[in-house]
Amino acid sequence: MSADKTNMQNLTLEKTLETIPSGVFVVNNDMQIVYWNPTAERITGHSAEEAVGQHCSFLQGVPCGEKCGLFNAKIPKPIIGASCTIITKSGETVHLLKNVEYLRDGEDNIIGGIESFIDITRQHSLEESLRDQALELENRVDERTRELKKSETRFRTVLDNMDDMAYIATEEHQLTFMNRAMQEIFGDRAGEYCYEILHDEERPCPWCPMDKVFRNRTLRDERPLGDRGRLYEIIHSPLPEENGLKQKLAVCRDITERKKTEQDLLDANRELDAFAHSVSHDLRGILAPVVTYMDFLRLTYAEVFDEQILEILSEVEHQSERAIALLDDLLDLAQVSHIKPGEHPTDAKMIVDEVLRELDVENPDHPEVLVGELQQTWLPESLVYQVFSNLLGNACRYSPKESDAIEVGCWDETHQITYYVRDHGPGIPHKERELIFDIFYRGKTANGNRGTGVGLAIVRKIAARCMGQAWVEQTSGGGATFCVSIPKVPAFDSSGQEES
Repeated sequence: MSADKTNMQNLTLEKTLETIPSGVFVVNNDMQIVYWNPTAERITGHSAEEAVGQHCSFLQGVPCGEKCGLFNAKIPKPIIGASCTIITKSGETVHLLKNVEYLRDGEDNIIGGIESFIDITRQHSLEESLRDQALELENRVDERTRELKKSETRFRTVLDNMDDMAYIATEEHQLTFMNRAMQEIFGDRAGEYCYEILHDEERPCPWCPMDKVFRNRTLRDERPLGDRGRLYEIIHSPLPEENGLKQKLAVCRDITERKKTEQDLLDANRELDAFAHSVSHDLRGILAPVVTYMDFLRLTYAEVFDEQILEILSEVEHQSERAIALLDDLLDLAQVSHIKPGEHPTDAKMIVDEVLRELDVENPDHPEVLVGELQQTWLPESLVYQVFSNLLGNACRYSPKESDAIEVGCWDETHQITYYVRDHGPGIPHKERELIFDIFYRGKTANGNRGTGVGLAIVRKIAARCMGQAWVEQTSGGGATFCVSIPKVPAFDSSGQEES
């Protein structure tokens, strides 16, 4: 090879080493630096003039002598990805990532070594920061885990000290916890299936609320547990997921005695209603002929009796008709008992139209009635009729014909429908708005209008029987707005489970 060509190659190599982004230096076999590129100057702060001729150990922090990786025959070459730390000329600590290899002549003799390095101080700092954050996160997770374990321990201690039975089950129906009260009756059966232990079933119960519970709903249920003949109210609630494990908590309260008492009360109320029905029916049978006789006497002997006797006969007939109306209302009130959904949804609009047709015949001089959109309801037609017959009857009876129109409508809410009848009559004084629903109570605004004081009591009883409410508000500008809220679905679904 000619000397010119060799010089050209050396110039090209030197130019390349001056432009690469890595620091590069070359040492001879005496470990003296013979070449120091510009990037090495930038990283270390030492110029080529300061570095060339120096022993490579002049950089603080660089291992040298026996520890030198380049001239340690036991360490295979090349060395790739080694790391070290140096102190720069300005005193800063710099972390390096380097590669080391021998330099050989044409006859493969070692004539020195070459080292390339890059500054990874920022990367090293980020890695340390990430390690610190990971350690902090690990410590926080450990601390939170300890807190959760303490919380779980406290939670289970509370459950263990309850008189009510309680258990926790997975979505696969496997019992993971039974409190002390439950273990006293069933033994510690954790790990077994709830449907086998509690309900003596071979597979999950048809009424199992698990799917609803895991849709974040709380349900109340009434079921016998085991073979002791006891009835329990069971409240099923979802628990927070832990490591992807879905579980529910069930708290079981013995309501056997309570249900017996409720049944005794129902029986007593049923007997009382039957008695009221019988008495009302019998008295009505007595009074109906009295009205007929008084009417007969008044018409037949109108020319014979003097005016005073005719007035007495008319008053007896009027009071007998009032008594019959009262007995009819009492019969209606007595017949409002446990409400079961109708076979088909009830068209409230159709019922209101029917009531208005009857009122037009009975009292044609009432204000105009505007009927808005009315939602259907599960309440039976007979009870919807009772509600609107009483509310519209009162509105038409107490509102002057020249007053603004009576309005009938409803509010469609999340869990209920609220029907309202709004009039612009004399209204209800604030202190009477609760009393007005009591049986036989008639407000000061009655002013001699016909009525028995039972109609609003019927409305409130119907609302209460279906877990709804009845109340009255003041109409803006004067008047009364009577409202009745009805749940969109019966309080108990077909499986006997109640949602809350």
